[in-house]
Amino acid sequence: MSIYDFVIKNRENKDVKMEQYKGKVLLIVNTATGCGFTPQYKGLEELYEKYHEQGLEILDFPCNQFGNQAPGTDSEIHEFCTFKYKTQFDQLKKIDVNGDNEDKLWKYLKEQKEFEGFDLKGKVLIPIVKSMDPDYKNNPDIKWNFTKFLVDRDGNVVERYEPTITPEKIESKIKELI
Repeated sequence: MSIYDFVIKNRENKDVKMEQYKGKVLLIVNTATGCGFTPQYKGLEELYEKYHEQGLEILDFPCNQFGNQAPGTDSEIHEFCTFKYKTQFDQLKKIDVNGDNEDKLWKYLKEQKEFEGFDLKGKVLIPIVKSMDPDYKNNPDIKWNFTKFLVDRDGNVVERYEPTITPEKIESKIKELI
């Protein structure tokens, strides 16, 4: 099984084969428009503008599983992001990243890179995450909005970044992979 074996849905609910991203560096993110981390869209767009021509693709998966912070339809979410943050990268269909209805790609991503803990800034999330899942440390589930997976040109999931890791902090690793 490879990341390129998956088929995802775009915001118009049409199939997108992951194999179309072969040879690209991917940053795959679960997002929300009403979250404290939503301003990360700005940093994501800056990375996209800076490295897209060199092979970076950002795949944005809105997700409403954490505090209902991604309300609205796929079209409304897209309109918000393009208006407020001028995003140009691929925004896909809203999905679940955990649980009974979790997206298969996200299940695969979590199998490749499990949760390894929060950085110091991430400690503020612990009480929230712990209230939702007392055993959060021992499972690979996505803990909150703006969890990011970095995939190299060969389809290997090389890093998982928790929400407090900003896009700017990922830039050096993206430069290595480009």
